[in-house]
Amino acid sequence: MWRRSPIQLPLLLLLLRQSPVSRSFSQSTSIPKNLQRVRDHGFDNVMEAEKKVRRALQLQSYLLSQPSGSLPVSQLDALARRYHAIGPDETGHFLLKHPHVFHVFDHPVQRLLWVRLTPGAALRLRQESDALRSMLPDAVRRLRKLLLLAASSRRLRLEHIRLVRHDLGLPDDFLQSVVLANPSFFRLVVSSDFPDDPRAHYVEFVDEPGDGNDLAELTTCAIERIRELQYRERGADAEDSRFAFLINFPPGFKIGKYYRIAVWKWQRLPYWSPYEDVSGYDLRSLEAQRRTEKRMVATIHELLSLTVEKRMTMERIAQFRQAIGLPKKLKDFLLQHQGIFYFSTRGHHGKLHTVFLREAYHKGDLVEPNELYLARRKLCELLLLSPKKANLDRMLTSLGRGMDAFSDGRSGAKSKLIGDQGEQRSENEDSGSDSDVESQFVD
Repeated sequence: MWRRSPIQLPLLLLLLRQSPVSRSFSQSTSIPKNLQRVRDHGFDNVMEAEKKVRRALQLQSYLLSQPSGSLPVSQLDALARRYHAIGPDETGHFLLKHPHVFHVFDHPVQRLLWVRLTPGAALRLRQESDALRSMLPDAVRRLRKLLLLAASSRRLRLEHIRLVRHDLGLPDDFLQSVVLANPSFFRLVVSSDFPDDPRAHYVEFVDEPGDGNDLAELTTCAIERIRELQYRERGADAEDSRFAFLINFPPGFKIGKYYRIAVWKWQRLPYWSPYEDVSGYDLRSLEAQRRTEKRMVATIHELLSLTVEKRMTMERIAQFRQAIGLPKKLKDFLLQHQGIFYFSTRGHHGKLHTVFLREAYHKGDLVEPNELYLARRKLCELLLLSPKKANLDRMLTSLGRGMDAFSDGRSGAKSKLIGDQGEQRSENEDSGSDSDVESQFVD
């Protein structure tokens, strides 16, 4: 019978210690990569409803561009097919399926089908405009924190900020009403080499002397406030969550023994703050690389926390990759942390991908909704109403009666709807038209 040599047993133990499986889970604090994406239908349902919202905003933008606020259905269908690749007759079917938003009527003179917004949709526009104005100071604060995320330079491209203005709750004219109107907070920098190139225009953070308390408040992350609440509630028992994130895995996500251990180690790994400048550190060591990886998670977490709806498309996040220090393979990185973020491919016909902050949502709604989010939610609620419940008697008004907001031909319909000071948002650009130019400005 074969007998094991006394020298072979220590050699076997040494090989086991150096095996890839043992090394990756017992010594490393990195979460395993190449994880399969698990769908969360709660977030996917939000994006399915968002698909209708985007279509409604596209059609609404053409109506608001007219002085009367109305268009022939045939002309609206031609515009939608030309600029948004919508199939024939799809626009007409969409209008008839959502009578709470669009009112289709017979023109009294031309004897053609025309369409305009309903009073409920017009009210929603006014509510969103009022919410946008009331939350403008908060939007200024969010923009300042976004500039501070670019810790090394404290500046971002003006074009990149313009593309995310809807996410940050900024008005369309934010360059005038926010940046130039607050010289103590922001500075517009134009490159002398390319003054006419929009990519050479930057918005820079202005650090006023003596505002140390304000700067300390701006550089406090959202996750740090959550940990502070845990310390107050749990006391010394919350010491283990000093560097931890809120993790909530999607239903059906398989959590193995070794993966659980890796997450446990990763949660206790210290890291640098997203607002801290790490350009002077030596990042070649393994410990520095681990901290940098966790810092990237904190940076994306903070970026999503600054948005109104706690979500942003991956393409818009990628714009800030070089400025705020994000990984090149952003999609794989997000899938590696599915307990913190959710990556959805629904709602944009496969062209854009939406990243959600999981902890901010519960059953498809924000845990802490704000005024602007609730105002934008009104349109989705109108689109989800059954057409059978539409009160057609109240909507069947004549062309010139009951819709005075659309009847003045001297100015646009939108200015009549939301007032002279309410022209803060352009529904044409909020409807998703920026998605065609995003790829041109992705670093």
